[in-house]
Amino acid sequence: MSVPVLTFFNNKGGVGKTSLIYHLAWMFSSLRKRVVIADLDPQANLTAAFLDDEAIEKIWIAQAPGSTIFQCVKPLTGVGDISPPVLQRIATDLYLLPGDVALSSFEDMLSGQWPESMGDANLYRPMRILTSFWQVMQMAAEKVQADVILVDIGPNLGAINRSVLLATDYVAIPLGADLFSLQGLNNLGPTLRSWRGLWKKRLDNWRDSADEISHPEFRLPTGKMTPIGYLCQQHGVRLDRPVRAYDKWVQRIPSVYRTAVLREPEISDMKQEDDPYCLATIRHYRSLIPLGQEKRKPIFNLTSADGAIGSHANAVLDARRDFKKLAAKIADLIHLDL
Repeated sequence: MSVPVLTFFNNKGGVGKTSLIYHLAWMFSSLRKRVVIADLDPQANLTAAFLDDEAIEKIWIAQAPGSTIFQCVKPLTGVGDISPPVLQRIATDLYLLPGDVALSSFEDMLSGQWPESMGDANLYRPMRILTSFWQVMQMAAEKVQADVILVDIGPNLGAINRSVLLATDYVAIPLGADLFSLQGLNNLGPTLRSWRGLWKKRLDNWRDSADEISHPEFRLPTGKMTPIGYLCQQHGVRLDRPVRAYDKWVQRIPSVYRTAVLREPEISDMKQEDDPYCLATIRHYRSLIPLGQEKRKPIFNLTSADGAIGSHANAVLDARRDFKKLAAKIADLIHLDL
């Protein structure tokens, strides 16, 4: 049995994705679910949320086998095989597989192996490379007996993200209240369906090949990529952009999500706040976010000693309630018992 992989993805950036994963990881671990966080965004922003600059620099300079996601797959660029991952223990039940800016150099390798995986022979190596992220994440989960793997990826539709999505069981889509997030939805739905179909062809090709018989222990991901819903950033009020300008885009999300991602009929009377596919509206929490970043802890763990006093103390309680509710909803959708 493989450990479920949940990836947060939109090919439009700036939607609060990294902060969302960071807080959900902490919340799941506080609920006694063992979590592996895999940072597969070459910008490594999620790694920077968990580790300080000195710790990251030490890891990157050492380039020890398995110390980052790139160091795990780097041997595949030569004649070697995957290096077992070395996880950073962040807290009880919370482990990080660090990201690496060098991961972007693996893009060309993945692109080149994609057509090779539909050949008539010698399929093991291209399939090993294309599924290397899944192999590494499952190794990591097995190592610590994790219950779930949470994944962060960059905002693009390139070869790295394609391989990450092949490794993904469930997809959650963070959105902003703007035209660009809607366009991201329009692009994402067809892309997920295309990748899912193309991966099925490769799985069928593998099962019909002699390589499958020669490597009976070689496991492959199913590439389900099941969308579980979207999360919408709460808009902030600015004098130069009235609330109605945000609402214009927010209220179009339910219909676009259904048509573009789920291929369901268009609807015109569903408000975002009433949409069952909307997992949550993520509030700003305003000055709590920089305070949490400064103290290197989730905002719902901030205390009066950290400066969370007065209205901030109430906001901390609100954040804990909100993220606990969101974690419970996601756990139900991915069949994770809390």
